Amino acid sequence: MTTSALDRLIVRPARMEDVDMLVTFSAAMALETESRRLDMDRLRRGTQRVFDSPTRGFYVVAELPQESSPGVIGQLLVTYEWSDWRDATFWWIQSLYVHPDWRRRGVYRRMHEYIRQQARSRSDVCGLRLYVEAGNTGAQAAYRQTGLFPSSYRIIEEDFVFPNKMV
Repeated sequence: MTTSALDRLIVRPARMEDVDMLVTFSAAMALETESRRLDMDRLRRGTQRVFDSPTRGFYVVAELPQESSPGVIGQLLVTYEWSDWRDATFWWIQSLYVHPDWRRRGVYRRMHEYIRQQARSRSDVCGLRLYVEAGNTGAQAAYRQTGLFPSSYRIIEEDFVFPNKMV
């Protein structure tokens, strides 16, 4: 992406007409990062439910004007976690995906800057968090460049949909 193309990049809240792309990108991300083939009907319902109930979160997309690109080239989902210690909410960045043709060109950074600005403008948000696969050192380096660093916490879960993987 040239500087001029990056200047045309728009980061915006996702709209209903973006659902097909959100589903496609989320499925691609799951396959690429965890070798999981998602149930597309379940994924579409889950994506749609975010729009139906904003208390679940919101999607953001990165888009280039049609004259220079295929349109939406990146996405992320923000969900919420209440912290009683902070009397505020963490915004969790999830379902992050940038189309392979547009990676390492600043697309994620722009989406992150957008989310960070939105979060910092609110007194009820205390920080940003995200999941990253332990072996994905490239993504971890990119996240550090945006100000995200490893936490002292490890995630422990019991997943009722996908079998747990031993790490």
